[in-house]
Amino acid sequence: MRQLWRYPGWLLSPLSGSKSFVGNPVIGSPTLNRLGLHAERVRLAHAIARSRRRRLASRLPAELRRQFDENGFIIVPGFLPQAAFSALKDRLLDLDVPARSQQQGDTITTRVAVGPDLLGAVPALADLLGSRLWKGILGYVATFGTRPLYYLQAIGSGLADGPPDPQLELHADTFHPSMKAWLFLSDVEEEDAPLTYVAGSHRLTPARLAWERAKSIDILEQGDRLSQRGSFRVTAAELGQLGLPAPTRFVVPANTLVVIDTCGFHARGKAKRPSVRTEMWAYCRRSPFLPWTGFDPLAVGPLADRRAGWLTAALDWLDRRGWAKQHWLPAGPWRDHTSLPAGAAPKLEETPPAVPAAVDA
Repeated sequence: MRQLWRYPGWLLSPLSGSKSFVGNPVIGSPTLNRLGLHAERVRLAHAIARSRRRRLASRLPAELRRQFDENGFIIVPGFLPQAAFSALKDRLLDLDVPARSQQQGDTITTRVAVGPDLLGAVPALADLLGSRLWKGILGYVATFGTRPLYYLQAIGSGLADGPPDPQLELHADTFHPSMKAWLFLSDVEEEDAPLTYVAGSHRLTPARLAWERAKSIDILEQGDRLSQRGSFRVTAAELGQLGLPAPTRFVVPANTLVVIDTCGFHARGKAKRPSVRTEMWAYCRRSPFLPWTGFDPLAVGPLADRRAGWLTAALDWLDRRGWAKQHWLPAGPWRDHTSLPAGAAPKLEETPPAVPAAVDA
């Protein structure tokens, strides 16, 4: 009875992007999922996403569209002219702006929200994010033509004491298409925790839909914590059962753009040495059941580039009142996190990779 006031929200949650099976007696109901609730949400979300993508298809070259439709990712080496990229990289990595960091396992991720002040200070970055090709690629993968959230990001692998990084496990971020993108500012070597992605795993095949349904039925009893929160983990054996290949490992030079559909299976590769990977990072995940590609009031005009900063400030406010936990803590100047700290060990203990390597992209 104390939870009665929450039932209207729970009853409406299947019509939203809510994904957690924990604490939601509707989305997490084994009975409803045995009757097909989760599977129908997945099927409908993918059908609507395909409709949105068709309307965005003309915004990017046909060869990139074919690459995505087959693989679930787009990779563009040498995205910017080399001279322009070198100048932009040097400027971005030397910014004296405040950053936030979060530790997961032995990995420290540091971010700077890209807002109006930073774009004003680095006009070349504003030009990049406003370019037709950039917006066309990210919009097609996201299935929305609205502006994503942008961050400068540095991933420091093997720099902290802790258990294995949970991002090393192959997973889908959520049950519906969404987008993440990386313009790598540094070379990514095999030893440096490269992004990995299972080619073709973004497609909703009958086998994948059956797998989603089976997972949803017993996830509260058999699943790990992150899977129970809606980010399903997948094993190498399950990949074989789904007819999927081993993951592609994006061992790429700086100035490579990689954009993925995060309902496909992906992970961070295991680092074999302490390393820092720097990148321009983008993220877009809207409600999956919206039929339109735009109409996002917060993603237009002067509001669009303030959202990332507002999200941080709002969570700080909630944390001070004990209503939420802010995991992204102040970390000093950004430029202090863009290279290995002095005295970092040259090599981690050799261990077999968590997933087999496929082709190097």
